[in-house]
Amino acid sequence: MRYCALSFSHRKTPIELREKIAFNQEDSFAFAKKLKDYGAQEVLLVSTCNRTEFYFYAESIEEMIAKTLKELAEIKKISEEVLSANAEVYQEVEAIHHIFCVVSSLDSVVVGETQITGQFKSAYKIFFDAGLCNKALTRLMHFAFKCAAKVRNQTEISKNSISIASVATQQATRFQIQHNLPKKALVIGFGEMGRLSAKHLLTQGYEIMICNRDQEKIKKFILENPKEGYKISSCVFEDLQKILNFYPFVFSATAADSCVISKEMVQEVEFKRFWFDLAVPRDIEHFRDEKIEIFVVDDLNQVVQNNLATKRENMHKAYQIVGIATMEFNQWLQNLDVEPLIKEIRELAKQASMKEIKRALKKGYIVPDQQYSVEKILHQAFNTFLHAPTQKLRDCVNKQESDIILESIKSFFDIKGEGVLLNAYKCEYETPVK
Repeated sequence: MRYCALSFSHRKTPIELREKIAFNQEDSFAFAKKLKDYGAQEVLLVSTCNRTEFYFYAESIEEMIAKTLKELAEIKKISEEVLSANAEVYQEVEAIHHIFCVVSSLDSVVVGETQITGQFKSAYKIFFDAGLCNKALTRLMHFAFKCAAKVRNQTEISKNSISIASVATQQATRFQIQHNLPKKALVIGFGEMGRLSAKHLLTQGYEIMICNRDQEKIKKFILENPKEGYKISSCVFEDLQKILNFYPFVFSATAADSCVISKEMVQEVEFKRFWFDLAVPRDIEHFRDEKIEIFVVDDLNQVVQNNLATKRENMHKAYQIVGIATMEFNQWLQNLDVEPLIKEIRELAKQASMKEIKRALKKGYIVPDQQYSVEKILHQAFNTFLHAPTQKLRDCVNKQESDIILESIKSFFDIKGEGVLLNAYKCEYETPVK
């Protein structure tokens, strides 16, 4: 069994293709179940605005990649050739290094943003609870989250970090000043990206209207942001047509499978408008209008690149941390074999026996001529005592809880230091990203 990653990201895959292969939660489950039927022992699928990636633990990587591309082509109605040309494949150590980089936000459009770590924690939790990923991917994700925490804590890569939402807000403010527009913005959709957009807009002094199906989310947000001077109002999706044309700035980030704003909804107004489509698939239909400028996530990349210069030194240190974490994970995997553990326990028993025999000789409890016989008796006694536990250890190797059992035993006997997975199966997915 080996680790593998199949990636469609902003690095190589254009947004026009990324939006076609994006998955919602329900569809991602169905697709992952098919991949398990095709031979993947464990599967994790992560789909964000910048990437759709498949992580496998499987016996034949080449076969899994071929089957995934074929199934993806059939479901999404895209040719396998196009998919293959725009995909990146990572195997074994490369796959481990890749996921550590992604979770640590070194592969993000906005290097250092913490949103991707939270997205992976959410995806892992959902897939683990659904039984689609278990021991092998839990091991990988556990180390990936630890690596991300080290990158955040040991570098300044996330200090004053920016996000796509903050970059869009900065752009909006630049246009607001340039065209002398009122600070009024419409936020459509209120998932993580929508909330981030709203926070950044409020901080910049915008009056915002939040358009979302779930009004309870908005009420909770207003209660959590009671700052004096904040102007927040809300409406339901059914009102979008009526209010769309009153706002010079629109930030759209829904989870819809198709566009929520079409050309037919646009009415002519006197002021210039700037719309930021932060969703994949895109929320805003592609059309031309002299008074409307539409920006998608890939359009904001240049702004982000300009901010990278100040992070170069921290990125170098962050990649060192990722490299060390990759090496440590591989070494840890190699130490998971139960036979060396059994051998070490037997060796500890032997050392204890010899220590007591020497003590008995010194104290005169036995004479030298009896040493060999006593050694044989103690050796047989420990063999009898350890027979059942060692058999249990061998039996547990393929069970989900084996990592916890092995690490606990190492901890009890003080073998090879710290037990790193004693609480593995929450895998930090309930720990908020600071």
